[in-house]
Amino acid sequence: MKHVLSIDQGTTSTRAILFDETLQPVASSQEEFQQIYPNSGWVEHAPDDLWATTAGTCRAVIERAGIDAQDIVSIGITNQRETTIVWNKTTGQPVYNAIVWQDRRTADYCKSLRDAGYADMFADRTGLLIDPYFSSTKLKWVLDNVEGARAQAQRGELLFGTVDSFLIWKLTGGRVHATDATNAARTMLYDIRKGRWSQTICDLFDIPMSMLPEVRDSAADFGLTRPDLFGRAIPILGVAGDQQAATIGQACFEPGMLKATYGTGCFALLNTGDVPVQSQNRLLTTIAYQLDGKPTYALEGSIFIAGAVIQWLRDGLKIIREASETQPLAEAADPSQSVVLVPAFTGLGAPYWNPECRGAVFGLSRNSGPNELAKAALESVGYQTRDLLDAMHADWANDKAQSVLRVDGGMSASNWAMQFLSDIIDAPVDRPKVLETTALGAAWLAGMKAGALPDQKEFAQQWELEREFQPAMAANVRESKYANWQRAVACTLGY
Repeated sequence: MKHVLSIDQGTTSTRAILFDETLQPVASSQEEFQQIYPNSGWVEHAPDDLWATTAGTCRAVIERAGIDAQDIVSIGITNQRETTIVWNKTTGQPVYNAIVWQDRRTADYCKSLRDAGYADMFADRTGLLIDPYFSSTKLKWVLDNVEGARAQAQRGELLFGTVDSFLIWKLTGGRVHATDATNAARTMLYDIRKGRWSQTICDLFDIPMSMLPEVRDSAADFGLTRPDLFGRAIPILGVAGDQQAATIGQACFEPGMLKATYGTGCFALLNTGDVPVQSQNRLLTTIAYQLDGKPTYALEGSIFIAGAVIQWLRDGLKIIREASETQPLAEAADPSQSVVLVPAFTGLGAPYWNPECRGAVFGLSRNSGPNELAKAALESVGYQTRDLLDAMHADWANDKAQSVLRVDGGMSASNWAMQFLSDIIDAPVDRPKVLETTALGAAWLAGMKAGALPDQKEFAQQWELEREFQPAMAANVRESKYANWQRAVACTLGY
C-alpha cells in the first residue's frame, strides 16, 4: 500500500502523520519544543528545534507504522505561517532565532509605515494590513539588528524563508530554496495579483531579492529528501501554510465555501475564486491555494483568542480541570443572566485589529459564578466568528456565497459551542469526520501530485460529514444577544 507523509510544523509542536492511499491516518508522532521570550512581546523559536523535531517525528512515524521508506510516495508540508528565519546558504547556520508570527517587536516601525501613508499600497499589492504579524518587518529587523547580517545579505550569502522554506532546504540538503504561493502571500513582500515578489516593497525595506525563495504552486516538485534521512530519497510534492492547508483539507474548492479552524485562536477563510477581493472591513486578502499556476484567492479573518479562553478558565481562574467540563457548566448557567466576556487578552483581531485593548466581562451580578463565566467564554467564540462572517459577506456580496460553515480544530469537538455557533450565525455548521484537516490538506496536495491520490473533484466528493448543527434560536433572541456583544466590544475598545 502506498503512503503519504504529512509534516505539520506548528507553533508549539511538530507532528508527522502517515496517511494511506484512502487518506486515513495510520500513524502519528508529535514533539513539543521550547518557546523563547527574550523581551515583552517578543516570541522566538530555535530553528534547530524546528528541524530536529521534524526529522525526529518523521523517523518515529515510519517506525511506528512498520513500513519501509519505499512505501512512501511523497511528502507534504504544512507550517506555522509568517514565522521568519534567516540562515547562511553555505553553512546552513541561522544568523538569529526564528521570529514567530506572534512577535510584536516591529510594532513601532509598522506604525511609522502607516503614518507615512503606505497602508493602501501594501493592501493593494499584498492584500495585507501593515502589522508585525507578517514576515517582512521581522526580516528587516534581523538585517538591521544582527551584526554583519545586512552586509552578508548584500553579498548574497544569506537566505530568508518562512518555516516551510527552511524545512525544504534542510530536507533536501540545501539543494532547494523554495516556498509555495500561500506562504509567500503571508510575508508582506509578495504581490498576490502579479504573482511575484514586489521589488518596490523590497527596496522600501532594503531587502536584497537574492535572499527570497522561488515561489511554486502548492502542489509542485520541491525536490528530493537526502537519502540518509529516511532510508531513501522521497519527493516533496505539496506545501501550504497551515490555514490554507486546512481549507484544502475541508475541500473548500468552490467560490463561496467557508471554513473556520478553532485552535488557540480561530482562522476563517472564504474562497473567492480567481478574484482577489479587496476588503473594506479590515479582513485580509490572501491566496487559498495555487494549482497549475492559477491562484485561488480568499478573504481571511483571524480571532486571537478562541480555545485559549478555555485555557484561561482552567489555568487562570482554575474553575475547570479539563476543557470538556465547560459544557455541563454552560448548560447549568442561569438563563436570566446576560454575562458577556470579551476575551481581548492580547487585543482584538479581525475585523477590529486593535492589539492594545484588553479583555473585559460585562453583566456580572451577585449570583454570577463559574457556570455563567463558562457559558460566556464559549459564547465569545461564536460572537467573534459572526463578526468575521458578517464582514466577509459585506466584502463579498455574491450569489455564490454559501451559508454553511465547515469547522475543524480542537474546539470544534464541543457540541455546545458548535450549536451556539450555528444559532448565532443563523447557518448550518458542518463538522467533518476527519478533524486533522491541516495535515490532511498537505497530504492530499503531495499525494495528488504523485498520482497516488484522487484529483480535486473526487477528493471533494470523499469529504465526509460527522455532524451538522442547525440553528434553533429564535431570531429576536439571537439579535438581542448579538447586540449585547457589540455593545460590550464597543465599551472594551473605548476603555
